[in-house]
Amino acid sequence: MRLSRRALMGASLAAPFAAPASAQARYPERPVVLVAPFGAGGASDVAARTLAAHADRHLGQAIVVENRTGASGMIGSLHVRRAAPDGYTLLMARIASSAIVPAIDPAAQYAWDEFTFLGMVDINPYVFVVRDDAPWRTLAELVDEIRRRPGALNHGSSGPSTILNLGVRYLLLQAGLAPDATVEVPFRGGGEVATALLGGQVQIVGQNLSEAAGAIAGGRVRALAVTTPRRFPSIPDVPTVREAGFPALEAIVGWDALAGPPGLPGAVTRKWDEVLAALAKDEGWTAATRRVGSVPWITDGAAAKAYVGEQVQLYRDLGRRLGIVGAEIAIWQQRTAVSGNGKR
Repeated sequence: MRLSRRALMGASLAAPFAAPASAQARYPERPVVLVAPFGAGGASDVAARTLAAHADRHLGQAIVVENRTGASGMIGSLHVRRAAPDGYTLLMARIASSAIVPAIDPAAQYAWDEFTFLGMVDINPYVFVVRDDAPWRTLAELVDEIRRRPGALNHGSSGPSTILNLGVRYLLLQAGLAPDATVEVPFRGGGEVATALLGGQVQIVGQNLSEAAGAIAGGRVRALAVTTPRRFPSIPDVPTVREAGFPALEAIVGWDALAGPPGLPGAVTRKWDEVLAALAKDEGWTAATRRVGSVPWITDGAAAKAYVGEQVQLYRDLGRRLGIVGAEIAIWQQRTAVSGNGKR
């Protein structure tokens, strides 16, 4: 009986893994869906499509980008969290949906560390921009205007728990102003926010350089400051936030990482280790990433998980300081659900 029980236990443990092992060895056998949790034209969408356009030849299969938007990126992230752990549904993990939301929203339906992190992809410098015909030439002039007329200017946001909102709120905090000294106007993603700035619906936008680079280069918007420690090569005339008198804002930076559902098998993670290592040497992807205003930054999964964990702690602390709470997030979600388009 002892022998038979051991044999039975061995069989029961081995059986679930035997069939998937052969299947995993052939991964991928079909196209991989890469979910971008924000709308077209936003930083996560740009990063996802840039990766898909170059990583497919290293993967050996097509990568199809699918935008699943809403709730500060939670809808798309939750979709991947619930997906089968087979490597065919992955997430372009974004700072808002994968660090800020889990850090400050008690209603979030996932924890940041439930996902399988495959690696970092890029870092996005963060810029404060206004329309080119705006009267403010410096960040200090803009802050003075807000101080003179609190509540008179709108800032574009893709949700209260996103970097677009928190960056502006942190600027107000550093300037000694109330968190509502500018009025948040929410949209579904950074692309819509950029359009709203050009259309005059908002007067201030803090956003990833990858979302604003084209408008800056085209002279349609003016960048007042960038959060990098040194001036960024593609916008050398734009001062850093340290030069502008707000060094604490260097903490605000965007990023993208590649992640999957919990429990991705080793064959899948090893394949993506190979793909990302090849992508890091891919001059086409590197040039394309830099062209949209991002900095290539490929890491392995362990380094990505460690970095995201640090970001979660940063925004947990920042959320407490700014008074961003779950109730405010719930109100925003109700408002955008009623409007149907993320605008108010």
